[in-house]
Amino acid sequence: MPASRVARVPAEERLFSLVLALLSTESGLTKAEILANVQGYRQRWTQGGDNASLERQFERDKDDVRDLGIPLETIETPGAAGNNQTLRYRIPKGEYDLPLDVRFTPDESALLTLAAMAWREGALSADSRRALLKVRSAGAEDDATSGVLGMDAYAPRLRARDAAFEPLRSALDRAAAVRFDYITPGQHEARRRELAPLALVQHGGRWMLAAHEFATDSDKNYLLSRIVGPVTQYEVGRHPAPAGAAERTLAELDRIWATRTARIHVVPGSDAERRLSRRRDTATEPDGTLVLHHVDPQILAEELAAFGPEVRVLEPDDLRDRVTARLRALVADHEGDVRG
Repeated sequence: MPASRVARVPAEERLFSLVLALLSTESGLTKAEILANVQGYRQRWTQGGDNASLERQFERDKDDVRDLGIPLETIETPGAAGNNQTLRYRIPKGEYDLPLDVRFTPDESALLTLAAMAWREGALSADSRRALLKVRSAGAEDDATSGVLGMDAYAPRLRARDAAFEPLRSALDRAAAVRFDYITPGQHEARRRELAPLALVQHGGRWMLAAHEFATDSDKNYLLSRIVGPVTQYEVGRHPAPAGAAERTLAELDRIWATRTARIHVVPGSDAERRLSRRRDTATEPDGTLVLHHVDPQILAEELAAFGPEVRVLEPDDLRDRVTARLRALVADHEGDVRG
């Protein structure tokens, strides 16, 4: 089958298959044996052909496995010291087993697998992926549960939509500083930022990066959707995030959410009323006025402007001005189209 038509196996599934294969052998497997037989590699393996890209994938996967804290060993073949082609790879099972007092029932293993399916590899932290691989490896001999439930067909897919998510998650795992271009609300030109990532959190349905900005020597939050262009890592291993950074970030965001409100009037029975009245913590006053909570006034202004005449901001004045400015800019853009 042509390589372009071979279905790619998800990275999390490929790593799991690699770990499982290396756990199942006492003597270890050579690179060729792995590429020719392990799920995720064998689909792209060509006997006697050019497998250079696949070999590079395997080298990256080895690093990922080790980054997850899995003890991957290399064993040299007697009489062939230094020959990478004859090196054998294995994971000592005794060093990777779950503690004797930790066991999961088939139902518990099924629920853990279902949760992991929902998030997939792009949204799992290093600790979560490490735990998932260990749990799945420990219960890998019982595949019947997932087969009977058909979980892969029914599991929801919660993927990180922002392109910056994966490189930022990788930077957190590797304790690396990052560079990227970021558009500040109210500005049209992006500005280069150099940061030490502290945590990736989701709040109000949006992914945010908590990070320490070197230029200002301060901690700030950055909306992933405002990152433009690639995220570049540098100074790997020099900027580990402090323990509990994600929890502290979410607690601060919740504090801001609780104290920052806006009062708006919505047209009764409109789409704006149906949607905005169901937002978290929204209160409805006796006259029908909605009291909304928010973290970022610019984000809320963008959301409210999308409803057009169905919404009128009563307070604060700053939010009303932001919504008005967006609507005027929209009108100006359309007037330009008409003249053209």
